[in-house]
This record gives sequence, C-alpha cells and structure tokens, in this order.
Amino acid sequence: MRLHTARRSALPRLLGSLLLVTAAGISTACAAPTASAAGSGPAASEPRPLGQIVPAPVSVRPGGSPYSLTGATRIRVESPSGEVRKIGEYLAGVLRPSTGYALPVTGKAGSDGIRLRLGSHDSALGAEGYTLTSERGSVTITARKPAGLFHGVQTLRQLLPARIESDSRQKGPWKVAGGRVTDAPRYAYRGAMLDVSRHFFSVTEVKRYIDQIAQYKMNTFHIHLSDDQGWRIAVDSWPKLATYGGSTEVDGGPGGYYTKSEYKEIVRYAASRYLEVVPEIDMPGHTNAALASYAELNCDGVAPPLYTGIKVGFSSLCAAKDVTYRFIDDVIGELAELTPGRYIHIGGDEAHSTSHEDYAKIMERAQAAVGAHGKTVMGWHQLTGASPVKGAVAQYWGYDKTSAADRQQVADAAKNGTKLVLSPADRVYLDMKYNEDTVLGLKWAGLVEVQRSYDWDPATYLADTPADAVLGVEAPIWAETLTDSDDIDAMAFPRLPGAAELGWSPAETHDWDTYKLRLAALGPRFTAQGIDYYRSPQVPWPRSRPRRGDRRSVRRPGA
Repeated sequence: MRLHTARRSALPRLLGSLLLVTAAGISTACAAPTASAAGSGPAASEPRPLGQIVPAPVSVRPGGSPYSLTGATRIRVESPSGEVRKIGEYLAGVLRPSTGYALPVTGKAGSDGIRLRLGSHDSALGAEGYTLTSERGSVTITARKPAGLFHGVQTLRQLLPARIESDSRQKGPWKVAGGRVTDAPRYAYRGAMLDVSRHFFSVTEVKRYIDQIAQYKMNTFHIHLSDDQGWRIAVDSWPKLATYGGSTEVDGGPGGYYTKSEYKEIVRYAASRYLEVVPEIDMPGHTNAALASYAELNCDGVAPPLYTGIKVGFSSLCAAKDVTYRFIDDVIGELAELTPGRYIHIGGDEAHSTSHEDYAKIMERAQAAVGAHGKTVMGWHQLTGASPVKGAVAQYWGYDKTSAADRQQVADAAKNGTKLVLSPADRVYLDMKYNEDTVLGLKWAGLVEVQRSYDWDPATYLADTPADAVLGVEAPIWAETLTDSDDIDAMAFPRLPGAAELGWSPAETHDWDTYKLRLAALGPRFTAQGIDYYRSPQVPWPRSRPRRGDRRSVRRPGA
C-alpha cells in the first residue's frame, strides 16, 4: 500500500464519435488562463471557456449565447425523484452565498433557469454520465441516473466564475458559456483515500475532504481506520480497540475514534455526494494498536505498548490462535453492518513480521469473513501473493523500485480474474513531497511534482496486465506528517484533480501541456474555497499575491 522505512467494471464509454473533442472544444479547453480566471480585469465578465474544466469532458461543442445566472433564476427539478430534488438543493446551497440570490428550487417545469432533468435515453451515458446544454435562457443538465446529474452540477460550478465558490457575497456577472458538454467516465472506480490512523481527523475534517474529492467526480472514499498508531472505529465486541487503541497517534497526540453513529454520518454524507465508502482494517501487519489493546491477540500473550512512531513491518496478528479469527470475524461483521457499500478492505501490506505460511492462512480466513458478511474483498497488492478469492480487488501501490517479480505477480493475478485499482506510490500518493524543500510529507517513493503525478496512463502502467482488469485509480493520502485540513490541502492540491482526471477522462484527452492550463485556471477557485494549495512552478498560475499555502508546503530559500 504505501508505507515506509523513512520518516515516515468500467462503465461504458461513449460512442466513438463522441470520444473526439471537437476542434472548437479543444481550442477553448486549452486556452491559456487570463485575468478572467482570477475574476478581475477587463475580461472578468467573459464566461469561462466551455471545455476548460477538470476532469476533461468527453465532448465539448461550444456555440450560441451564454447563459446568465440572475436574481430571477430558479433551479427546476424536472423529476418526481426526491433524490434529484436534493441535488437541486445542494446546488442552491453552493450558489446562494456568493451570488446573494434566492435561487428557489421548484418542481415546476419551465423553459428557463437551471434545469435538472432525469431520464436521458442515451445509454452511452451509463450511470454517471450527463449532458449539459447552455443557452441564452437556460442551463439544462440531463442524465440517466442521479449520480450523473450530480457530476453535471460539478461541471456547472467550474463553468461559473471562480468567485462562485466564495462563502460571502461577490459581484457578478455570473455567465456560463453557450454550447453543449457530453460526458461520462472512463473507469468505474475513481477514488481517494484518507489515513485517519496515523493522525486522527474529526468528522468535520473528513466531510471537508469528501466535498473536495466529490467536486472532481470521484465516486469512492477509502478510509484507513486502523494501523499501528491508532484504531479509529468503535467495535462493540472489542471495545478497548477504540477506547485504548485509539487513544494516541503519531508523536503522541490525543488520537480519537469514531463512534458508530459518527461513522454512519460519514457514510451518509459521502452517499449524499455520490461516494461509496470503503473502510479498511489492515491485517495481519499494521496491527499494533489492536495488539496493545488485547494481550490475547499476541502469540506470547503479552500486550506491547502503544506506538507513536512511523516505522512499519514490526507487528503481526497471531496465525496460530483461534482468538485471532474470532477477532477478525467480529470486527468485519460489525463494520459490514455499518457499511452499505460493496467493499471491505483488509489491507495485507508490509507484513514483514509474518511468515508466508501464516500470512496466507490469515488472509484466507479474513477473505472468507468478508464474503460471509456479504461484502467483496479489497486488499493491497500483496494479497496476490496469497490466494485472492473470486471477485477480489487488489490495490497496486508499487513504484519504480518495485521488483519485476512483484509486478509480474500482480499481472498474473489480473490475468486470472483479480481486478486492480491503481495507486502507484510515486504517482498518486498525495503525501509524497513535491520537491526537496517540501516541509510536509515523506519521500520514500521519490519526489512527486504535479506533472509526474498526472503524466501516466492507467491502461498501460502495469506491463503484461489486461487493460480490462483495471477498475480505476485511487489517490491515497497518508498522515504521518499531516495533522489537520490545512496540511491535507497543501499536499492534495493541486495533485488531486489530476488523479481524478486519470480516472474520469478519455485517454485521448490526456496531455500535460493542455492539462496544466486547465489546472492553472483552478487556482483562483482553490483560493475562493480556502484551499492552501502548492503553487507548483510547473503550472502557469494566474498572478496573485503569495498565499499561506506556499509557506506551509514548501520551505522557501532563507526560511
């Protein structure tokens, strides 16, 4: 999966004719950011080019008059579905603070306003695709399923001026360029992971990150709930896991854990943003917090002390004890009951203190427990060294220094039916340092600047792997050095949108030279949202005064 010795089924593609962005769409999508991107200057009143969004859409056909959002605008929910109405209310909640407009949400049909329409007959859109049509009197978002409408709303947000994201009233105008966007995802799995075990993050902080990843059309939130440094979820049958195992964190902070009701609230909130939660309980290694909580889980019956460092590979569940398997079944059973999503992630990485025989035994029993509780197994790619059950998903976290033998083991498992989620550590581990001057993060997988993070193709990344074995992409962020939302911002942005684009956009649109311009135009939007982002010199950001994010994530000369 990730850690360190240092500090520590794809949805249908659109029809071939739609896979090519029109020449006009390309020209608008790739236009260099101007003063209008920052919301100031003589061009500020011009609408954002229709294709200048992240992730890149499948097809952009600009043309016609722009739409203007005004005080008379209504959000029309043209569907009896209560779910669609909630999307309309969500959109209104985003737009009201900055515009100051009432923006009533109504079920009455009409030819004007922002119209959310469920029921497209275009099967190529799948469950998550949408069309957005902007013209003088209206913006219409159409989809087959509510998730598609929600993703279309994220596109609409980006097409409005960056100051639309402000939480205080701003000056208009609020224009959306005329034309049509048709869009659907490349991969079915597009995720981000947050490690809450090394440092604990509150429910409010977790929700903030959920909102951030949802803006870029990700659909999976993986939460790393247990590790050597902390256990973060209440388990009724093993209460000390949370109350004792969750009582600390890296460097000896207070730690914390989620009650069952708090975890349910995270799951509910993620679902409202069309994100499926994947909870992870790591095993048989990364288990010191559990071993410290219950002496009987140790082979010698002696509980180790709680751990607040960042070394890895020293802990292991005891394969020879029956209590180990009762523990695994109890924990997975309670977590499965709380989690409506398909997956339970059982870790499986860096079990350096577990023999191969013991590793295979524990992972076999853990996989059986997941299946018995009605869930699908996910694990880090070391799972392929045991015997992945039918339907299991392996998450590849290797990097350039990963051995050819380990890569081939994963490729062979993929050929035998194991699906893959790709999270190469030297590409999309968002806690890797950008450069040698980066204050936060680690660098065991190398330095990962923005271009390196973006510039790879999931379909061809692992040699000798069937392209259809790849479910998608996930960007993990590990928290050995991260303690709050500002730290997450500094490391996730601006790399997170690129990971989202790798999962969503057609391969034909992947081009660093055009992507960096679309990314640069997001800079003022990050600022409006209060995101402390790293101003990479590889990206031509619009000029603005220095931001705290520069000081937080990168040490400047003389600092």
